[in-house]
Amino acid sequence: MSKQEEKKLFIQTLGCQMNDTDSQHIIAELKEHKNYTTTDNIEDADLIIINTCSVREKPVSKLFSEIGQFNVKKKDGAKIGVCGCTASHLGNDIIKRAPYVDFVLGARNISKIKDVIEKKGAVEIDIDYDDSTYQFAQNSNNLYKTSVNISIGCDKECTYCIVPATRGDEISIPPEMIIEQIKKDVLRGAKEVTLLGQNVNSYGRRFSDKREKYSFTKLLQDVSKIEKVERIRFTSPHPLHMDDEFIEEFAKNPKISKCIHMPLQSGSTKILKAMKRGYTKEWFLNRAKKIREMAPDVRITTDIIVAFPGETQEDFEDTIDVIKQVKFDQIFNFKYSPRPNTAALELKDIEVADEIGSKRLIEVIELHKEHQSELMDSNIGKVVTVLFDSLKPNGEVAGFTDNYCQVFVKGSDELLGQLVDVKVTEATRTALKGEVINR
Repeated sequence: MSKQEEKKLFIQTLGCQMNDTDSQHIIAELKEHKNYTTTDNIEDADLIIINTCSVREKPVSKLFSEIGQFNVKKKDGAKIGVCGCTASHLGNDIIKRAPYVDFVLGARNISKIKDVIEKKGAVEIDIDYDDSTYQFAQNSNNLYKTSVNISIGCDKECTYCIVPATRGDEISIPPEMIIEQIKKDVLRGAKEVTLLGQNVNSYGRRFSDKREKYSFTKLLQDVSKIEKVERIRFTSPHPLHMDDEFIEEFAKNPKISKCIHMPLQSGSTKILKAMKRGYTKEWFLNRAKKIREMAPDVRITTDIIVAFPGETQEDFEDTIDVIKQVKFDQIFNFKYSPRPNTAALELKDIEVADEIGSKRLIEVIELHKEHQSELMDSNIGKVVTVLFDSLKPNGEVAGFTDNYCQVFVKGSDELLGQLVDVKVTEATRTALKGEVINR
């Protein structure tokens, strides 16, 4: 196509890292097959896409507010598309409520993007659709890092979560496709790879071609054999599947970043059972202790939901107890709010009062702040290895340590893509500052 035929795409991504990767797939597919380039100016766009998330608070009302604003700002003839998890959930209702939307594409149907943009009123939301072997066009917004989906969907039945209803049953992407994509990304300069899935450590239990099972630990080993891969990250593993073999590989493999997300959700075994998480408080503490013992520099992050229906003060104290014992490096805190198509909707008669939930949330936040300050301050004076990946406007360069703590130093673009030793001189609750050690 000629330069004059290029079209502009504006895309807004909400939610998790899997959504970010889905958006990169959308961008790459439309660039390769439909000659789109991206723009940050919505008024210049020929196509406007919002890639939605059902997990965030009030996703439906916010969706219609945002696409209404898009409709006001768009130029004549520009198309609007809604993709992602809220698209999967609402489907045809989106176009009924907002007829100016041109197409709806569910989270399980991203590979159909180049076709639906040509079909006014198209709604593709089949959560059983299998694109696990589809070879997406390649695109990345970071030269030094890459993210690779290793599975689609989720087999868990967590009672608070809408994801299985929007992304369907779990299917693993064949390992040879994952390895091939990573090798391509390494050739263009990527040094760090993040493996993505709803529950990465249940990887390999089901493939669309019915092949034999293949463990996540084996995948980690195979990815680590790829030449020039410096770091391997993954999110999110499920505490239930953190067996000894997995923990030992995580701790002993030098290419695996020593940062692990362990979504606790609640410290109460009673509430964990009501949530259908499949593990107990004791199991979680045992796994966290083993990880800390085997990988002393590990950073452990988590998700916590307070005020789940039926949560008593005693249950909440169990959560506080786990926080005190594990001392998480980062906590993503949430006060429970009901989601459509979830089993927890049936628990309205035992909901926790809003003011109690708010008070509990504040207590978790304040306790975590204490732990964060203590943990971050302990880095002062240490020498850490940083992979620098971004320039800042104030003359600083930013990157991440092996255990995924952000570090800022004075420097220039010559540091980008480099693994550099840095002596830490300052710490805040969220980042470190330091000085590059002469190389």
